[in-house]
Amino acid sequence: MNSTARTDWTREEIAALFDLPFNDLMFEAQSIHRANFPRNEVQLSTLLSIKTGGCPEDCGYCNQSASAESGLKAEKLMSVQAVMQAAAQAKDAGSSRFCMGAAWRNPKERDMPAIVEMVKGVRQMGMETCMTLGMLSEGQAKVLADAGLDYYNHNIDTSPEHYEKVITTRTFDDRLETLENVRNSGINVCSGGIVGMGETREDRVGFLHALAVLPTHPQSVPINALVPVKGTVLGNMLADTPLAKIDEIEFVRTVAVARIVMPESMVRLSAGRESMSDACQALCFMAGANSIFTGDKLLTTANAGDNADAALFAKLGVVPMQAEVKVAMEAAE
Repeated sequence: MNSTARTDWTREEIAALFDLPFNDLMFEAQSIHRANFPRNEVQLSTLLSIKTGGCPEDCGYCNQSASAESGLKAEKLMSVQAVMQAAAQAKDAGSSRFCMGAAWRNPKERDMPAIVEMVKGVRQMGMETCMTLGMLSEGQAKVLADAGLDYYNHNIDTSPEHYEKVITTRTFDDRLETLENVRNSGINVCSGGIVGMGETREDRVGFLHALAVLPTHPQSVPINALVPVKGTVLGNMLADTPLAKIDEIEFVRTVAVARIVMPESMVRLSAGRESMSDACQALCFMAGANSIFTGDKLLTTANAGDNADAALFAKLGVVPMQAEVKVAMEAAE
């Protein structure tokens, strides 16, 4: 990789990128992408909800919040065996990374042994592992690192200024503290956010700026488009309004700017992809997105599905990226 990553971006510089003529922005983003990653390769990841519903947080976009009236019932943590079966199916479908999410504010110590077994089991299959379990203490991050966890996801969601309009049960700084604990443990950081939550472009600038000035850029940056779910605060607020769906060109601009300011990070198209046109997704790949969640479901919301993704890849001449976990395991021996 060309080491071109900067952590001293200003908001003014990022705003200027957003303001570029679209073709110029796309050219710069694609040039930076090709300098750092194989062209025409996109990583396939699968996301499984290992503990659904009943979360005490009040995130306005999430139907797993206990305060949401979405009809989603709280479930217990899945068994290790059931998670392994789902991981095997994901690998057979072409995924190289398996992500496991639990609707917790933070994991309890009694759940850590099962979590460790899940990480070890998925890695033994030759896939990269990722978990998103809420806030992590330093000790919990170390336990997961010792288990061999490759990535930990903890999104900052939006700009520091817009954050409190979305979530009140934990602060933006709480998010940054978990990212610091993960980073210090040696686990790769996965952190991004959601666009289309009624924020302004200035907020999208602030969101990417917050990630771009971290001591080390997140190794993986998911960019989600809000899926307004009835019964959630934002779902009820934005349903049937012009704000309910972000403009596709603006979404592509956000992906392109993310690629430019974090040139060595994987940029992932995450939630909301099922409602995007093939043309929009193609532009996102041109803008430097090189990872997607595949499968029919993302935690609890619909996703494009393996067949649709295979058809799109065939149209575009894109191939799945291979996992690097075996190399990492050999290096650790």
